Amino acid sequence: MRKGLSVPAACLAALALPLSAAPAAAADAADPPPSDRIVIDVLTVNGSGCQSGTAAVATASDNTAFTVTYSDYLAQAGGNSDPTDFRKNCQINLRVHVPQGFTYAIAGADYRGFAYLADGASGMEKANYYHQGMAQTTPVSHTIKGAYSDNWQFSDRTPVTELVFKPCGEDRNFNINTELRVYQGSSDAAQTSFMAFDSTDGGVKTTYHFAWKRCPA
Repeated sequence: MRKGLSVPAACLAALALPLSAAPAAAADAADPPPSDRIVIDVLTVNGSGCQSGTAAVATASDNTAFTVTYSDYLAQAGGNSDPTDFRKNCQINLRVHVPQGFTYAIAGADYRGFAYLADGASGMEKANYYHQGMAQTTPVSHTIKGAYSDNWQFSDRTPVTELVFKPCGEDRNFNINTELRVYQGSSDAAQTSFMAFDSTDGGVKTTYHFAWKRCPA
């Protein structure tokens, strides 16, 4: 419960993102995942949407994906919301240790959450990701207009020819930026509208799927 708001107990399903990894030149067929486990270290987590202890990262046992779980990531407007509550963001800096001889790129993302938006209000989700020292992907945003009370899901995909691969043999951290905004608009000022990545039980996950490429010998 946030600021007197009773958040519906809607479970937000896991999110899926495909990744393609290859030597920075080739972006065609993907190789099978490496057999050695990948390890992801969370270096920093910053932002009003993911305060200390409210975001976690885990890898899939088959090296096909990693997930980000948020337990308190919600933007709201109207009612007794504070003026700054309309926008929440999160920046996560990761060190992805991949088996020798492999590299990867992010090919897409699936985001899910729950929103309650009064008639006249709107909510927006925006995200991008990039390898340290390389060009950032263009932030992609999606908007929901009220009246709305349901789960939401957005999928972003990058064309194969535009995938950005981590250069083979280089240590570059991976950065994920996400943002939620809620606008009161013409809705009743007494009504609280919100949009969330998380659920009341913290069970929502954003899943980033890997596609792998072998580096040149």
